[in-house]
Amino acid sequence: MPVIAPMPAAHSTPIPSQRESAEEPVAAGTTVDHLTETYRAHYRSLLGLAALLLDDTASCEDVVQEAFIRVHSARRRVRDPEKTLAYLRQTVVNLSRSALRRRILGLKLLSKPMPDMASAEEGAYDQLERDALIKAMKGLQRRQREVLVLRYFADMTEAQVAATLGISLGSVKAYGSRGIAALRVAMEATA
Repeated sequence: MPVIAPMPAAHSTPIPSQRESAEEPVAAGTTVDHLTETYRAHYRSLLGLAALLLDDTASCEDVVQEAFIRVHSARRRVRDPEKTLAYLRQTVVNLSRSALRRRILGLKLLSKPMPDMASAEEGAYDQLERDALIKAMKGLQRRQREVLVLRYFADMTEAQVAATLGISLGSVKAYGSRGIAALRVAMEATA
């Protein structure tokens, strides 16, 4: 889906941001065409990443769309084309965290308990969860889940995971090994 930029208003004098962009060359990775190609190539993988961090499809789609919008509006800061996808992944992770925080706050502010019966959308999403692994992943600590999802689902190296989450390489290894150990215990309990 191409991103359409608004038409510039007709001004007789350039506004300051136009002067800056005329003096400063734009890197190849920051063009709208590059973002459009990245969108087409990686939308589904980013949607899958959000699906492992969140629990409903609509929120996942919203998070991924918002990530592309934010990267598009900040594209001048992404100077290296190879870092566009990493920046998008980090934005998806951060937006997923924010969505979960808002959801938790909403649950705290709810005056009455939620009904036990799941909606049709939740039932459909539950059918997509084919095995006990995803349920076990939800039981992990947030950082453990993020490290495992980025490391094994997104197929990132430990260094890339550390850069995406803004933590040290040693922390990635520690969260990863503890997460795998917790998954092993949870999977044995369901067997």
